[in-house]
Amino acid sequence: MGIMCKVLRGEFIESMHVAYAVVVDGEGQIVKNWGDPYYLTCIRSSLKPFQASASVVEGATEAAGFTTEELALMCASHNGEDIHITTAQHMLEKLGFDISYYECGSHAPYDKKSKLELIKNTIEPTPLHNNCSGKHAGMLCLSKHLKVDPKGYTNSEHPVQKAIMAQAKKYSELDDFPLAIDGCSAPTPFMPLYNIALMFQKFAGRTYPELAVLYDAMTSNPYLIAGKNRFDTDFIEAMKGRAVTKVGGEAVRGLGIRKKDGEVYGIALKILDGNQRCSPQVTIAILKELDLISKNEMDSLNKYSKTTFKNHRKLNVGSIEVEIL
Repeated sequence: MGIMCKVLRGEFIESMHVAYAVVVDGEGQIVKNWGDPYYLTCIRSSLKPFQASASVVEGATEAAGFTTEELALMCASHNGEDIHITTAQHMLEKLGFDISYYECGSHAPYDKKSKLELIKNTIEPTPLHNNCSGKHAGMLCLSKHLKVDPKGYTNSEHPVQKAIMAQAKKYSELDDFPLAIDGCSAPTPFMPLYNIALMFQKFAGRTYPELAVLYDAMTSNPYLIAGKNRFDTDFIEAMKGRAVTKVGGEAVRGLGIRKKDGEVYGIALKILDGNQRCSPQVTIAILKELDLISKNEMDSLNKYSKTTFKNHRKLNVGSIEVEIL
């Protein structure tokens, strides 16, 4: 049975979401699962740290002189705030590229203030505002290091993507997987939840130096991973180096967490209908169920664990409740 996420209006259920989740240990054994642990889903932006690993393991990021902040942005689905835009711009400058090299497309910033600022000044969004701009700077970095034409770097047959998928296969322990096209035009695999959890177990583990570098970059720069009022940023900050999480489109999520006894768990979850609104609540409920989160950590994430809805007069009208069986 999956995890039930109930959206209440007053005391009555108005809507429901079902989540599947799986937890694996360092031996690749399933510690706990809710629903089908081998449910096939698209990994979407939860793949970003592993896409970034291809540039790190090849020495491309070191050759480019990327900072830990810039490494963090390679793993980000950011808000498009000034700090995100400036960081991505600096990455391009180090490569000697400009935004014309980007193949991610443009969209308005997720951050409301940043979006309104563009509208106020009649400025069109650029690829730098794309939440994937850091990831794509990392891909361009790899193309430069490999000394290949960056044009078409999002094509699945391009050397950049071949290097990335080799990394994804290594960490997921899959020989092959179907590919689709992500919102930013890069290839994105479909994988069982179990294998996504394996990847995040390795990400939080200490076996792969390239992953350790990216883990440290994310935990040192949580604001660059998402931004203001975003669960990924607030969670990483609250866990103080003990865990990372990375959301993906259509409510997929990966999480790696280090236990105090030295064990490392990987967790993957998917809200089946793709609605993101209860993903943070489900994540916290899983950690609480397995005694993987402390009271202080819970208190820091209180706004996500106890979500209430207010109407236009600021009256409490409902809430989200997670039921784990």
